[in-house]
Amino acid sequence: MKITKLFFTITIFISLVTSAQDKAFTLQEIWGGTFRTQGLQSLHSMKNGTEYSVIERDAASGAINIEAYSYETGEKVRTLISTASIDDLSTFQGYSFSKDENRVLLSSELEQIYRRSSKGIYHIYDVPSKGIFKVSDKKIQSPMLSPDGNKIAYVLDNNIYMLNFVTGKEVQLTDDGKKNEIINGITDWVYEEEFSFVRAFDWSADSNKIAFLRFDEREVPEFSMDVYGKDLYQKQEVFKYPKAGEKNAKVSLFVADINAMTSDQIKLGDYKDFYIPRIKWTANPDILSVQVMNRHQNNLDLIFVDAKTKAAKVVLNEKDDAYIDITDNLTFLEDNSFIWTSEKDGYNHIYHHAATGELINQVTKGLWEVTSYYGYNKKNKTIYYQSVENGSINRDIYSVTLDGKDKKRLSQKEGTNDADFSADFSLYINYFSNATTPYEYTLNDGKTGKVVREIKNNKGLLEKLAKYDVRPKEFSTIEINGEQLNTWMIKPKDFDPKKKYPLFMYQYSGPGSQSVTNSWNRANDYWYMMLAQQGYIVVCVDGKGTGLKGAKFKKATQNDLGNLEVQDQIAAAKYFGGLEYIDASRIGIWGWSYGGFMSSNCLFKAPDTFKMAIAVAPVTSWRFYDTIYTERYLMTPQENAKGYDDNSPINFVNGLKGKFLLVHGSADDNVHVQNTMQLVEALIQANKDFDWAIYPDKNHGIYGGNTRLHLFNKMTNFIKNNL
Repeated sequence: MKITKLFFTITIFISLVTSAQDKAFTLQEIWGGTFRTQGLQSLHSMKNGTEYSVIERDAASGAINIEAYSYETGEKVRTLISTASIDDLSTFQGYSFSKDENRVLLSSELEQIYRRSSKGIYHIYDVPSKGIFKVSDKKIQSPMLSPDGNKIAYVLDNNIYMLNFVTGKEVQLTDDGKKNEIINGITDWVYEEEFSFVRAFDWSADSNKIAFLRFDEREVPEFSMDVYGKDLYQKQEVFKYPKAGEKNAKVSLFVADINAMTSDQIKLGDYKDFYIPRIKWTANPDILSVQVMNRHQNNLDLIFVDAKTKAAKVVLNEKDDAYIDITDNLTFLEDNSFIWTSEKDGYNHIYHHAATGELINQVTKGLWEVTSYYGYNKKNKTIYYQSVENGSINRDIYSVTLDGKDKKRLSQKEGTNDADFSADFSLYINYFSNATTPYEYTLNDGKTGKVVREIKNNKGLLEKLAKYDVRPKEFSTIEINGEQLNTWMIKPKDFDPKKKYPLFMYQYSGPGSQSVTNSWNRANDYWYMMLAQQGYIVVCVDGKGTGLKGAKFKKATQNDLGNLEVQDQIAAAKYFGGLEYIDASRIGIWGWSYGGFMSSNCLFKAPDTFKMAIAVAPVTSWRFYDTIYTERYLMTPQENAKGYDDNSPINFVNGLKGKFLLVHGSADDNVHVQNTMQLVEALIQANKDFDWAIYPDKNHGIYGGNTRLHLFNKMTNFIKNNL
């Protein structure tokens, strides 16, 4: 009797352990942060190259500190700033140093505006004297310390101001700024979103001049958005938003001389309807670099402006049959020669040009892409970069000398490696993950790549996941429409190739994007595992138009967005549907933003292939989207109406047979809810049944509180009920 009881107890224990390893994922856990990885704080590499600084809160006192740590040991070296010893500032959220690190710009009370822009209260802390003062009583934008640390420039109410700490003198450099009319020193909405920058001014190396852009957006059409809130009446947000084919802001360039108290407009040449996506002072304090691009974005001039004579000269020109990508990789060496990245040989590579613009040499070359440029070490004339040389779904860190010799692969593990180098490039922090390894952070030698010490890992997360039925991604390539396409697949546990499984496809598919990567899980990946636990096979395919396989592959969709990409997803669905273990009558697809545009088209254009689709925050007509992004790939609607209309889901609603869920946030300043409303009206007029949901006052990300949980619960139920 005792033996039987013991056997029964052991059996129960084994059963509990086994079931624990088969634990199912839940949406509450996924969106509650249960599987979130530990990360590193954003750090600043100190100029000595041996230390880095981070913001920390003192647990005992509650003070906010900037602490300096040793790279080599990871031990705290000193406290640079503590609010415990500052009477006028109790907290701050961010910081930046002057070049000599004697002054620190501290930000607090930050208020988000759009995706990249914010305004806030800023203080200057003087390290030697430990003194502090507020830059302005009002919330300002994009403050920037001068290279000598004695001045600061910032934007307030669309005007640029300069404050001299030594003299105490404040100068207002512009006075015509006005909301929805004139902007000085910061970008308009479309530049911020599509050229990825906000601060539109820069200090010269000698701290005596400020170059800035001025946007005249008076003729740009306005877009208005209701923000409902909780008050009796809703509010209306009105901002300038140039939709494809409409007028852009007129941009002009100025150089202000602080000593001479002058501000001069620079005539760049005979350009019409153009963009200035970057300005940057060179190593020479009198030479400003300006990038000017035509509206089609297939012709780029790098111009050098002499601040003394105001003369402008084109030193480099790039042309492309499709478009040219804008980057922040331009780096000036001491002799004013410069490092530049380009796709002109068909793949993104690094080039070295003389100060006059002539090509000195192509630094990297091969049938692979440089994916990140980390910087240049002038001491040993070495460039550091990331590339996909080891397979387009992987990322590795490399070094190469300026003459293109002595290339070294510094990263050791296969997967996704990223780097944060010390100021002198002697050391770097390696950020590594792959599909089976959550983020690992190590300190590595900048010459050899050898690990100096481990900083942090996520083994605790792996131990937690050991209790769950983790469904791994299986990477492969499939031949679709003449191309080898990267794909991953997640299968249910105890997969039986003799059974039939429903297939659920995810994709994004936007130009230059990549969804199939050998990297650790994001929140959505746990959702896919959850679906696999419930009997679905989930796949993702990167079709034509996606990135990191060369310019030809990426730009194949030019002037015809939503055609070849849709064909690839349809063909992939048919390929998978032809496999013995896929139920071809139960194939669904979903996507967000560009992916929602795609999933809508797939369902409408291939009603016999897809049983259902979900589209979240989709573009439904590129006529509704902004000039810079849309015209880069389609030209204007006036020039290419066919490219806009032949692939608009709005024009293909009659093809809907399956089940369709349409979701949008009402306060989406990026992909306006207008897109969904127009598609809804078309579906109604075609008498098509569908489901839809609007999330009040939510932007393109549709998040906040329980919003994501609610959204994914809705999508999960829709899949279970219709696939």
